[in-house]
Amino acid sequence: MKAVLRLIACLAVAGIALELFFVVRIAAMAVIDPQSTAFQRSAAWQVARQKGSEGGWRQEWVPYAQINDTLKRAVIASEDAGFVDHNGVEWEAIERARQRNAKAEELAAKRAARAAARGKPMQPVRLRGGSTITQQLAKNLLLSGERTMLRKGQELVLATLLEVFLDKRRILEIYLNNVEWGEGVFGAEAASQYYFKKPASRLGANEAARLAVMLPSPKFFERRPGSPYLSGRASTVVARMASAELP
Repeated sequence: MKAVLRLIACLAVAGIALELFFVVRIAAMAVIDPQSTAFQRSAAWQVARQKGSEGGWRQEWVPYAQINDTLKRAVIASEDAGFVDHNGVEWEAIERARQRNAKAEELAAKRAARAAARGKPMQPVRLRGGSTITQQLAKNLLLSGERTMLRKGQELVLATLLEVFLDKRRILEIYLNNVEWGEGVFGAEAASQYYFKKPASRLGANEAARLAVMLPSPKFFERRPGSPYLSGRASTVVARMASAELP
């Protein structure tokens, strides 16, 4: 029994130490630009393993003022329309995503049964997260990409910490400088140069909207720049950009 209690105590201390590390790391981001994120390091390792030195990593930090407002508005309109108003987590959006995913999994199970009866492969289920920009930043900065309830819970805690220690402007600045926009392409400046051969300060509305639409699946759209969905969704985002409120 004593051994079990000692193990529990050690786990509790380790958990508290980890949370304190996260608090210090996030608080420091108020004045220190993060050099890399957990997601970037994981992605770079995967590319290096597959391609060796051919992988590469494109990223250039630019201050908030040097990122065109069109891109900021496009990303907010596409990813998180309530960004300036929420406290890091939108519980109603999470619940809606849970309900949509449950229906999608139920439908996928029926399709899988029919596919198996015909000897065809099962199609993967496309799930939606309902995450805010703050949650996405929390996940990319400090967490792994695995989908577990424990990781999701930690993501919610970190999103709250980000909102406590950083203002909305800083959260959006860090997000736009670190989010993935293709294989080895991270941040607005690298994405703008990679796709449009111009700095992020000179992006037009349609260009900004296309980048914003890519965010949920950047590698997919990188390989399919002529996707009808990408063009159609970008037009919708352009129409919504005028109502997107900036921090």
